[in-house]
Amino acid sequence: MPSAPFFVKTAIQYYNVWMNIVSARGLIRDYDSLRAVDAIDFDILKGECFGFLGPNGAGKTSAMKTIYCFMCPTAGKVTVFDMDVTEHASEIKARIGVMPQENNLDPDLSALENLIVYARYFDIPKKESLPKALELLGFVELNEKAKAKINQLSGGMKQRLLIARSLMNNPDLLILDEPTTGLDPHSRHSVWDILNRLKAGGMTLILTTHYMEEAEKLCDRVAIMDAGKIIAIDTPAALMAMHGGNLEDVYLKITGSRLEY
Repeated sequence: MPSAPFFVKTAIQYYNVWMNIVSARGLIRDYDSLRAVDAIDFDILKGECFGFLGPNGAGKTSAMKTIYCFMCPTAGKVTVFDMDVTEHASEIKARIGVMPQENNLDPDLSALENLIVYARYFDIPKKESLPKALELLGFVELNEKAKAKINQLSGGMKQRLLIARSLMNNPDLLILDEPTTGLDPHSRHSVWDILNRLKAGGMTLILTTHYMEEAEKLCDRVAIMDAGKIIAIDTPAALMAMHGGNLEDVYLKITGSRLEY
């Protein structure tokens, strides 16, 4: 399997001490009268894969959107790379890669063109973006689809292309919102393999998921969310040892309900 791209490893070497990449204290996010995120605290460490686990509507995506500066907190404080998200959004965005839940690839462009055009948002010249895009297509095993239009790609291929696109700016932090929703088991495992290779290269990952197996296989630590609150944070192994069973059993025991898929 291809290893993590050389520039991912280079970017990671910038942080050579143990540190918090993200910290949140008392994070609240309201939408009019709806409190989507209810005064949560968490820290995300350099080099770990941290997962927000919970059903739709638990507040996972809203918490993530404050981290990558898509929306400001209603209250509380969130810092990324020791910078406040409300004061340094541009600097933070430049150093983060984001894979959204929705497929927002340009259907009029090829897979390769999607990567090159995306690089322009970070002022990366084509002489740099073209070789980088080609390497990333190799990393996600889409070399043969470089000239294919988006509607010629399967769902799993599109997800892998979204991951490649999120790496075009050499991010120090990669954020993935429900990266395998709607994929068949084979495609899901292909995405997991890519994310595990990024982890092995030292990349810090944050993901949301409602798949228990995904959290168990990928995450060093998980924050279990329900109704806007974090009700447990720990390693999957520690949570399973404390409550018994697998993560699905843990979720049932501490929330009183099962995750719906």
